[in-house]
Amino acid sequence: MKALNKISQIAAVVFGLGAIVMFFLPFVDVFSKGELAGSYIAAQWAFGSKVEFLGESVKLAMSAKILFTFVLTAFAAVLSIVGLFVNKKGIRYTVSAVSLFTAIYTLVCVLGKITRFVDVRPIAPVSSVHYTWFAIIMVVAMFVFAAFAITNLLVDDYIEAKANGSKTIAQRVIHFLRDYKSEIKKIIWP
Repeated sequence: MKALNKISQIAAVVFGLGAIVMFFLPFVDVFSKGELAGSYIAAQWAFGSKVEFLGESVKLAMSAKILFTFVLTAFAAVLSIVGLFVNKKGIRYTVSAVSLFTAIYTLVCVLGKITRFVDVRPIAPVSSVHYTWFAIIMVVAMFVFAAFAITNLLVDDYIEAKANGSKTIAQRVIHFLRDYKSEIKKIIWP
């Protein structure tokens, strides 16, 4: 079990760093008059950098959503690296929660309307904007990162519960739901 714990911890670090790397790969393809006018990385949208568009130097509008996703991903990845050296349960809970939230948030943004995530007004005229495959791969990497972080948390909790003779997280959740059900049955409904 300790080997599985270490493997899941290292895998979480690898996929967390992989998700950060995805911010520096082509993220959005911008088309003007039906032709590809440019392919831009997520970091360019997050930080509002200058790009070449149809032969002109244009400053992209900063996307707060992409920046928020980048900051949360970097935070979770750094915490997962710190978790390799510092054995604290709070770090594992935080990495699991933040990575899962970031993965879900990014999935919602990528599946939603692209113009809510990416502001193309500064680079007009644009006929269409599409995510590249790297955007989808980034979401998958974030979900795998979250899965390994949660696996690390659960395995570590199992090892700790076995050593102390206490209940695991899953056992505590089941116990809570059973207590909740019994309390609901005690209610006298009008």
